[in-house]
Amino acid sequence: MATINIGFIGSGMMASAMMDALLEKGICKEASDIICSDMYAPSLEKARAKGIIGTKENARVCTTAKDAIILAVKPHIIPQVCKDIKEVSVSEGGKNEDALIISIAAGVSLDTLQDQLPSRRIVRVMPNTPCLVGEGAAGYSMGSLCTPKDRDLVETIFGSFGIASELSEVLLNAVTGLSGSGPAYVFQFIEALSDGGVRVGLPRAVATKLAAQTVKGAAEMVLKTNEHPGKLKDQVTSPGGTTIAGVDRLEQGRLRGTVIEAVVAATKRSMQLGGIPNDEIEYKYNL
Repeated sequence: MATINIGFIGSGMMASAMMDALLEKGICKEASDIICSDMYAPSLEKARAKGIIGTKENARVCTTAKDAIILAVKPHIIPQVCKDIKEVSVSEGGKNEDALIISIAAGVSLDTLQDQLPSRRIVRVMPNTPCLVGEGAAGYSMGSLCTPKDRDLVETIFGSFGIASELSEVLLNAVTGLSGSGPAYVFQFIEALSDGGVRVGLPRAVATKLAAQTVKGAAEMVLKTNEHPGKLKDQVTSPGGTTIAGVDRLEQGRLRGTVIEAVVAATKRSMQLGGIPNDEIEYKYNL
């Protein structure tokens, strides 16, 4: 596979993890195939130590990256970044416009991005923090000017550190509520499992390690067997046994209903932050 030449505007934790994955999986053959910009010197120093090209100039990213430019900045910085991209395009006579623009800025819609960069092919992606350890789960939506080749590129990039699923843009709010916010729910569950282990006599360090590995192993079973989680649960739940006693208590505590409500609440909040009116959220989306 030919190497990908890619740029990052913003080189914080998420971007840094993505760069590491691209190099580890050989998507980018050499560190010099990646260029990143940032105003925070320590972030640039960290990238440069790996052989990645680091600069304070967004313009240099725009003129160097040939395949894709990932916007890995806070939402309020996006207008300035788009202005920088547009200015470079004008100064270069449009010669640098082949690179796909990929935004991971939460809440910034494709329409907003397309209004600011009308001639560019744009993709909006919602990743999550487990990409920091190569286990990300992302949803993405393609802009109207994108091509099948662009879709393949997005799958290649985000597949290097997890999984990526294409969805209509309105469903990216649901992705935020589920996989974007979901790690926090899972961390709470692991903490609760660990607390339970301590309650019945296990040392804290052992309880936490067992809890985390149990969640990891159960998740791998779902992904690798493609079985419904309910079926896998039934396989563990013997009549009159220990597991059904615990499951019964979870049902009494409304675990499933509470988790569903958490995903809905986070999705609604994502919609609100994205500027969707509350009455539209309630009546159009039935949330």
